[in-house]
Amino acid sequence: MPIQYYITLAACLFCIGIVGVLVRRNAIIIFMCIELMLNAVNLLLVAFSKMYHGAAFAHDATSTTGIDGQLFVFFIMVVAAAEVSVGLAVIVMMYRNVHSVDVNFLNRLKN
Repeated sequence: MPIQYYITLAACLFCIGIVGVLVRRNAIIIFMCIELMLNAVNLLLVAFSKMYHGAAFAHDATSTTGIDGQLFVFFIMVVAAAEVSVGLAVIVMMYRNVHSVDVNFLNRLKN
C-alpha cells in the first residue's frame, strides 16, 4: 500500500482530533480527541518505520534501520496511558465537586 494513503488517513484523524479539542466542551470527549491525535501520529510513525525498514532490509538483511518508529510508538502509548489515567482522575474529582465535566467551568478557577 502506498505511503500516501497512510499520510492521508493520519491527516484526517489528526484534523478530526483538533476540531474535537477546539469545539467540544466535554472534558471526556476532549481526552478522546487527544487520543485520536496521538494515534494519528502513531500511524504515521509505524508507516514510515515500515517503509524505511523495507528499504534498508533490501540492502542489508541484518539491518535494524526503521525499527525506531515502532519504539517511539511504544513510548507514545505509554505516555498516553499515563496521561489518560491522570486526566480521568482529574475529571472524576472535578465531577465530584461541581457535578459537571464542562471545561468552561474551569475558567472560574482563575480568581
